[in-house]
Amino acid sequence: MKKSYLLYLLPVALSACGGEGNDSNKASLKGEIKALGNDTIYVYGVDRLYDRMDTLVVTNDKFSATLPVDTLVATILQFSDGTEYPLYLDKGNKIRIKGSAAELNFLQISGNTPNEELTAFNQELKGLGKPSEKALEEKAQSFINQHPSSLVSIHLLEKRFVQKAQPDFALIKTIIERMTGDLKDRPYIDGLSKLIEEEEKLDVGKTLPYFRLKNAEGKDITRTNFKDQYLLIQFWASWDSVSLEKNAMFRRIYKKEQKNKNFALLGISLDMNKGVWKETIEKDTLKWEQVCDFAGWNAEVVKLFAIQAIPANLLISPTGRIEGKGLDEEAIEQKLKEIEQKEKEKKERARQATRNATRR
Repeated sequence: MKKSYLLYLLPVALSACGGEGNDSNKASLKGEIKALGNDTIYVYGVDRLYDRMDTLVVTNDKFSATLPVDTLVATILQFSDGTEYPLYLDKGNKIRIKGSAAELNFLQISGNTPNEELTAFNQELKGLGKPSEKALEEKAQSFINQHPSSLVSIHLLEKRFVQKAQPDFALIKTIIERMTGDLKDRPYIDGLSKLIEEEEKLDVGKTLPYFRLKNAEGKDITRTNFKDQYLLIQFWASWDSVSLEKNAMFRRIYKKEQKNKNFALLGISLDMNKGVWKETIEKDTLKWEQVCDFAGWNAEVVKLFAIQAIPANLLISPTGRIEGKGLDEEAIEQKLKEIEQKEKEKKERARQATRNATRR
Protein backbone atom coordinates (compact mmCIF):
# COMPACT_ATOMS: atom_id res chain seq x y z
CA MET A 1 0.00 0.00 0.00
CA LYS A 2 1.46 3.31 -1.02
CA LYS A 3 1.59 5.63 1.91
CA SER A 4 0.63 9.26 1.34
CA TYR A 5 3.67 11.47 1.75
CA LEU A 6 1.42 14.45 2.30
CA LEU A 7 -0.32 12.82 5.25
CA TYR A 8 2.89 11.17 6.51
CA LEU A 9 4.88 14.40 6.55
CA LEU A 10 2.20 16.84 7.51
CA PRO A 11 -0.52 15.37 9.72
CA VAL A 12 -3.42 17.79 10.07
CA ALA A 13 -5.81 17.87 13.01
CA LEU A 14 -9.06 18.56 11.25
CA SER A 15 -12.26 19.75 12.87
CA ALA A 16 -15.60 20.53 11.30
CA CYS A 17 -16.31 24.20 11.73
CA GLY A 18 -18.18 27.15 10.32
CA GLY A 19 -17.08 30.63 9.33
CA GLU A 20 -15.46 32.77 12.00
CA GLY A 21 -13.57 36.06 12.07
CA ASN A 22 -14.19 39.38 10.33
CA ASP A 23 -15.10 39.82 6.68
CA SER A 24 -11.59 40.97 5.71
CA ASN A 25 -10.26 37.54 6.70
CA LYS A 26 -12.65 35.50 4.59
CA ALA A 27 -12.91 34.04 1.12
CA SER A 28 -16.27 33.54 -0.54
CA LEU A 29 -17.09 30.48 -2.66
CA LYS A 30 -19.87 30.04 -5.15
CA GLY A 31 -20.15 27.04 -7.39
CA GLU A 32 -22.24 24.99 -9.76
CA ILE A 33 -21.35 21.46 -10.75
CA LYS A 34 -23.85 20.03 -13.19
CA ALA A 35 -25.43 16.67 -12.32
CA LEU A 36 -24.00 16.73 -8.78
CA GLY A 37 -27.55 17.12 -7.42
CA ASN A 38 -27.85 17.27 -3.63
CA ASP A 39 -24.58 16.36 -2.00
CA THR A 40 -21.86 17.43 0.44
CA ILE A 41 -18.36 18.57 -0.47
CA TYR A 42 -15.63 18.71 2.16
CA VAL A 43 -12.90 21.35 2.18
CA TYR A 44 -9.77 20.56 4.19
CA GLY A 45 -6.32 22.08 4.45
CA VAL A 46 -3.18 20.24 3.39
CA ASP A 47 -0.95 21.72 6.09
CA ARG A 48 -1.01 23.69 9.35
CA LEU A 49 -1.73 26.96 7.53
CA TYR A 50 -5.35 25.78 7.20
CA ASP A 51 -5.81 23.16 9.91
CA ARG A 52 -9.54 22.69 9.65
CA MET A 53 -12.30 20.98 7.69
CA ASP A 54 -15.42 22.71 6.35
CA THR A 55 -18.47 21.40 4.55
CA LEU A 56 -20.20 22.76 1.47
CA VAL A 57 -23.85 21.73 1.18
CA VAL A 58 -24.83 21.22 -2.45
CA THR A 59 -28.47 21.78 -3.41
CA ASN A 60 -29.59 21.25 -6.99
CA ASP A 61 -25.97 21.33 -8.23
CA LYS A 62 -25.21 24.65 -6.51
CA PHE A 63 -23.37 25.65 -3.34
CA SER A 64 -21.90 28.71 -1.66
CA ALA A 65 -19.95 29.47 1.50
CA THR A 66 -17.73 31.97 3.24
CA LEU A 67 -14.55 30.54 4.75
CA PRO A 68 -12.16 32.17 7.24
CA VAL A 69 -8.63 32.58 5.87
CA ASP A 70 -5.89 35.13 6.54
CA THR A 71 -3.22 34.12 4.00
CA LEU A 72 -2.89 32.19 0.75
CA VAL A 73 -3.50 28.52 1.57
CA ALA A 74 -3.79 25.23 -0.28
CA THR A 75 -6.90 23.17 0.43
CA ILE A 76 -8.61 20.15 -1.07
CA LEU A 77 -12.17 19.73 -2.31
CA GLN A 78 -13.24 16.19 -1.50
CA PHE A 79 -16.34 14.80 -3.23
CA SER A 80 -18.51 11.93 -2.03
CA ASP A 81 -17.11 9.59 -4.72
CA GLY A 82 -13.60 10.09 -3.32
CA THR A 83 -12.39 12.51 -6.00
CA GLU A 84 -10.10 15.22 -4.64
CA TYR A 85 -9.30 18.51 -6.35
CA PRO A 86 -6.98 21.34 -5.19
CA LEU A 87 -8.52 24.67 -4.19
CA TYR A 88 -6.48 27.76 -3.29
CA LEU A 89 -7.90 30.42 -0.98
CA ASP A 90 -6.80 33.83 0.22
CA LYS A 91 -8.50 36.57 2.19
CA GLY A 92 -10.80 38.71 0.09
CA ASN A 93 -11.02 36.15 -2.75
CA LYS A 94 -14.29 35.59 -4.57
CA ILE A 95 -13.90 32.05 -5.84
CA ARG A 96 -16.12 30.70 -8.62
CA ILE A 97 -16.28 26.97 -9.32
CA LYS A 98 -17.84 25.40 -12.41
CA GLY A 99 -17.82 21.91 -13.79
CA SER A 100 -19.59 18.61 -14.31
CA ALA A 101 -20.01 15.64 -11.97
CA ALA A 102 -18.81 13.49 -14.88
CA GLU A 103 -15.47 15.35 -14.99
CA LEU A 104 -14.55 16.32 -11.46
CA ASN A 105 -10.85 16.25 -12.35
CA PHE A 106 -11.35 19.13 -14.79
CA LEU A 107 -13.09 21.81 -12.74
CA GLN A 108 -12.90 25.42 -13.84
CA ILE A 109 -12.00 27.60 -10.85
CA SER A 110 -11.40 31.35 -10.94
CA GLY A 111 -10.88 34.06 -8.33
CA ASN A 112 -7.10 34.06 -7.88
CA THR A 113 -3.93 33.22 -9.81
CA PRO A 114 -3.15 29.67 -8.58
CA ASN A 115 -6.72 28.43 -9.20
CA GLU A 116 -6.64 29.88 -12.70
CA GLU A 117 -3.17 28.43 -13.37
CA LEU A 118 -4.32 24.94 -12.37
CA THR A 119 -7.50 25.28 -14.43
CA ALA A 120 -5.46 26.22 -17.52
CA PHE A 121 -2.97 23.40 -16.90
CA ASN A 122 -5.69 20.73 -16.52
CA GLN A 123 -7.56 21.99 -19.58
CA GLU A 124 -4.32 21.58 -21.53
CA LEU A 125 -3.97 18.01 -20.24
CA LYS A 126 -7.58 17.31 -21.19
CA GLY A 127 -6.77 18.28 -24.76
CA LEU A 128 -4.00 15.64 -24.89
CA GLY A 129 -6.46 12.74 -24.60
CA LYS A 130 -4.69 9.87 -22.83
CA PRO A 131 -1.05 10.94 -22.37
CA SER A 132 1.58 8.56 -20.99
CA GLU A 133 2.87 8.85 -17.44
CA LYS A 134 6.14 10.14 -18.83
CA ALA A 135 4.34 12.84 -20.81
CA LEU A 136 2.42 13.89 -17.70
CA GLU A 137 5.65 14.13 -15.72
CA GLU A 138 7.27 16.23 -18.44
CA LYS A 139 4.26 18.57 -18.49
CA ALA A 140 4.35 18.90 -14.71
CA GLN A 141 8.09 19.56 -14.62
CA SER A 142 7.77 22.16 -17.38
CA PHE A 143 5.04 23.95 -15.42
CA ILE A 144 7.11 23.93 -12.24
CA ASN A 145 10.13 25.34 -14.07
CA GLN A 146 8.00 28.14 -15.51
CA HIS A 147 6.10 28.80 -12.25
CA PRO A 148 8.71 28.46 -9.46
CA SER A 149 6.61 30.49 -6.99
CA SER A 150 3.16 28.97 -7.68
CA LEU A 151 1.39 26.78 -5.12
CA VAL A 152 0.25 24.68 -8.08
CA SER A 153 3.88 23.61 -8.48
CA ILE A 154 3.75 21.95 -5.05
CA HIS A 155 0.59 20.08 -6.04
CA LEU A 156 2.17 18.83 -9.28
CA LEU A 157 5.38 17.84 -7.49
CA GLU A 158 3.34 15.80 -4.99
CA LYS A 159 1.04 14.20 -7.56
CA ARG A 160 3.51 13.39 -10.34
CA PHE A 161 6.79 12.77 -8.54
CA VAL A 162 6.33 12.11 -4.81
CA GLN A 163 3.28 9.83 -4.95
CA LYS A 164 5.07 6.98 -6.69
CA ALA A 165 5.94 3.51 -5.44
CA GLN A 166 9.64 4.34 -5.82
CA PRO A 167 10.09 8.14 -5.93
CA ASP A 168 13.23 9.52 -7.58
CA PHE A 169 14.40 11.65 -4.67
CA ALA A 170 17.38 13.00 -6.59
CA LEU A 171 15.02 14.38 -9.24
CA ILE A 172 12.61 15.69 -6.59
CA LYS A 173 15.48 17.47 -4.86
CA THR A 174 16.49 19.08 -8.16
CA ILE A 175 12.92 20.25 -8.77
CA ILE A 176 12.68 21.74 -5.27
CA GLU A 177 15.95 23.62 -5.79
CA ARG A 178 14.35 25.46 -8.72
CA MET A 179 11.49 26.75 -6.56
CA THR A 180 11.54 30.19 -4.96
CA GLY A 181 12.21 30.77 -1.29
CA ASP A 182 8.54 31.41 -0.59
CA LEU A 183 7.61 27.90 -1.75
CA LYS A 184 10.57 26.31 0.02
CA ASP A 185 9.33 27.86 3.27
CA ARG A 186 5.93 26.17 2.89
CA PRO A 187 5.38 23.38 5.46
CA TYR A 188 5.06 20.65 2.83
CA ILE A 189 8.32 21.48 1.02
CA ASP A 190 10.14 21.92 4.33
CA GLY A 191 8.96 18.48 5.46
CA LEU A 192 9.76 16.88 2.11
CA SER A 193 13.27 18.33 2.13
CA LYS A 194 13.90 16.84 5.56
CA LEU A 195 12.57 13.49 4.35
CA ILE A 196 15.00 13.59 1.41
CA GLU A 197 17.86 14.27 3.82
CA GLU A 198 16.92 11.09 5.70
CA GLU A 199 16.56 9.16 2.45
CA GLU A 200 20.03 10.23 1.28
CA LYS A 201 21.52 8.61 4.38
CA LEU A 202 20.45 5.28 2.86
CA ASP A 203 21.53 5.84 -0.73
CA VAL A 204 23.19 3.00 -2.62
CA GLY A 205 26.79 2.88 -1.42
CA LYS A 206 25.99 4.00 2.13
CA THR A 207 26.26 1.69 5.15
CA LEU A 208 23.15 0.10 6.65
CA PRO A 209 22.43 1.45 10.17
CA TYR A 210 22.41 -0.93 13.13
CA PHE A 211 19.08 -2.54 13.97
CA ARG A 212 17.72 -5.06 16.45
CA LEU A 213 14.29 -6.69 16.11
CA LYS A 214 12.69 -9.82 17.51
CA ASN A 215 11.57 -12.76 15.39
CA ALA A 216 8.46 -14.91 15.89
CA GLU A 217 10.24 -16.87 18.65
CA GLY A 218 11.23 -13.70 20.52
CA LYS A 219 14.90 -13.96 19.54
CA ASP A 220 16.85 -10.78 18.80
CA ILE A 221 17.89 -10.49 15.15
CA THR A 222 20.57 -8.05 13.96
CA ARG A 223 22.74 -7.65 10.87
CA THR A 224 25.39 -9.87 12.49
CA ASN A 225 23.02 -12.85 12.22
CA PHE A 226 23.82 -12.77 8.50
CA LYS A 227 27.60 -12.50 8.72
CA ASP A 228 29.45 -12.92 5.40
CA GLN A 229 26.15 -12.98 3.47
CA TYR A 230 24.40 -10.68 1.04
CA LEU A 231 21.11 -9.83 2.72
CA LEU A 232 17.89 -8.93 0.92
CA ILE A 233 15.61 -7.11 3.39
CA GLN A 234 11.90 -7.16 2.56
CA PHE A 235 9.61 -4.56 4.16
CA TRP A 236 5.97 -5.67 4.18
CA ALA A 237 2.74 -6.01 6.21
CA SER A 238 -0.07 -8.55 6.31
CA TRP A 239 -2.64 -5.74 5.93
CA ASP A 240 -1.12 -4.54 2.65
CA SER A 241 -2.46 -6.37 -0.42
CA VAL A 242 0.48 -5.37 -2.63
CA SER A 243 2.91 -6.77 -0.05
CA LEU A 244 1.05 -10.06 -0.08
CA GLU A 245 1.23 -10.16 -3.89
CA LYS A 246 4.99 -9.52 -3.73
CA ASN A 247 5.42 -12.43 -1.31
CA ALA A 248 5.15 -14.76 -4.32
CA MET A 249 8.29 -13.16 -5.77
CA PHE A 250 10.21 -13.59 -2.53
CA ARG A 251 9.07 -17.21 -2.26
CA ARG A 252 10.53 -17.89 -5.71
CA ILE A 253 13.79 -16.19 -4.78
CA TYR A 254 14.00 -18.09 -1.48
CA LYS A 255 13.30 -21.44 -3.14
CA LYS A 256 15.97 -20.81 -5.75
CA GLU A 257 18.60 -19.46 -3.35
CA GLN A 258 17.94 -21.28 -0.06
CA LYS A 259 21.09 -23.40 -0.48
CA ASN A 260 23.17 -20.37 -1.40
CA LYS A 261 25.42 -19.80 1.62
CA ASN A 262 26.32 -16.33 0.38
CA PHE A 263 22.73 -15.03 0.38
CA ALA A 264 19.90 -14.62 2.90
CA LEU A 265 16.44 -13.10 3.12
CA LEU A 266 14.97 -11.11 6.01
CA GLY A 267 11.37 -9.95 6.29
CA ILE A 268 10.68 -6.83 8.38
CA SER A 269 6.96 -6.35 8.96
CA LEU A 270 4.98 -3.23 9.80
CA ASP A 271 2.24 -5.31 11.38
CA MET A 272 0.62 -4.34 14.69
CA ASN A 273 -1.14 -7.61 15.51
CA LYS A 274 1.23 -10.43 16.43
CA GLY A 275 -1.36 -13.14 15.89
CA VAL A 276 -2.28 -11.98 12.39
CA TRP A 277 1.40 -11.54 11.53
CA LYS A 278 2.28 -15.10 12.55
CA GLU A 279 -0.78 -16.50 10.77
CA THR A 280 0.22 -14.72 7.55
CA ILE A 281 3.79 -16.01 7.79
CA GLU A 282 2.45 -19.57 8.03
CA LYS A 283 -0.31 -19.13 5.43
CA ASP A 284 2.02 -17.53 2.88
CA THR A 285 4.84 -20.00 3.71
CA LEU A 286 7.38 -17.27 4.39
CA LYS A 287 10.12 -19.63 5.54
CA TRP A 288 12.92 -17.07 5.76
CA GLU A 289 13.66 -15.08 8.94
CA GLN A 290 10.85 -12.69 9.91
CA VAL A 291 10.94 -9.86 12.48
CA CYS A 292 8.49 -7.24 13.75
CA ASP A 293 8.07 -4.82 16.67
CA PHE A 294 4.28 -4.32 16.13
CA ALA A 295 4.39 -0.52 16.01
CA GLY A 296 3.22 -0.19 12.40
CA TRP A 297 4.24 3.08 10.75
CA ASN A 298 5.43 4.33 14.15
CA ALA A 299 8.11 1.65 14.30
CA GLU A 300 11.65 2.90 14.88
CA VAL A 301 12.79 0.87 11.87
CA VAL A 302 10.54 2.97 9.59
CA LYS A 303 12.53 6.09 10.44
CA LEU A 304 15.83 4.25 10.61
CA PHE A 305 15.49 2.93 7.05
CA ALA A 306 13.51 5.94 5.71
CA ILE A 307 10.66 3.68 4.61
CA GLN A 308 7.98 5.79 2.91
CA ALA A 309 5.90 3.05 1.28
CA ILE A 310 5.55 -0.71 1.29
CA PRO A 311 6.42 -3.12 -0.15
CA ALA A 312 10.06 -2.05 -0.27
CA ASN A 313 13.41 -3.81 -0.22
CA LEU A 314 17.14 -3.25 0.32
CA LEU A 315 20.04 -5.47 -0.78
CA ILE A 316 22.98 -5.34 1.64
CA SER A 317 26.54 -6.60 1.09
CA PRO A 318 28.44 -8.66 3.72
CA THR A 319 30.20 -5.44 4.79
CA GLY A 320 26.85 -3.68 5.36
CA ARG A 321 27.02 -1.62 2.15
CA ILE A 322 23.67 -0.90 0.46
CA GLU A 323 23.89 -2.49 -2.99
CA GLY A 324 20.36 -1.82 -4.23
CA LYS A 325 16.95 -0.39 -3.31
CA GLY A 326 13.43 -1.09 -4.55
CA LEU A 327 14.60 -3.92 -6.79
CA ASP A 328 12.18 -5.90 -8.95
CA GLU A 329 12.59 -9.64 -9.51
CA GLU A 330 14.71 -9.21 -12.65
CA ALA A 331 17.04 -6.77 -10.91
CA ILE A 332 17.36 -9.08 -7.89
CA GLU A 333 18.22 -12.03 -10.11
CA GLN A 334 20.83 -9.93 -11.92
CA LYS A 335 22.35 -8.89 -8.59
CA LEU A 336 22.46 -12.53 -7.47
CA LYS A 337 24.29 -13.47 -10.68
CA GLU A 338 26.79 -10.71 -9.99
CA ILE A 339 27.23 -12.00 -6.43
CA GLU A 340 27.81 -15.53 -7.73
CA GLN A 341 30.41 -14.26 -10.19
CA LYS A 342 32.17 -12.25 -7.47
CA GLU A 343 32.35 -15.33 -5.26
CA LYS A 344 33.80 -17.43 -8.11
CA GLU A 345 36.44 -14.77 -8.75
CA LYS A 346 37.20 -14.58 -5.03
CA LYS A 347 37.70 -18.35 -4.84
CA GLU A 348 39.84 -18.33 -7.96
CA ARG A 349 42.06 -15.61 -6.49
CA ALA A 350 42.38 -17.65 -3.30
CA ARG A 351 43.35 -20.78 -5.27
CA GLN A 352 45.85 -18.78 -7.30
CA ALA A 353 47.37 -17.36 -4.14
CA THR A 354 47.68 -20.89 -2.71
CA ARG A 355 49.37 -22.16 -5.89
CA ASN A 356 51.80 -19.24 -5.89
CA ALA A 357 52.64 -19.87 -2.24
CA THR A 358 53.24 -23.58 -2.96
CA ARG A 359 55.64 -22.78 -5.84
CA ARG A 360 57.75 -20.64 -3.55
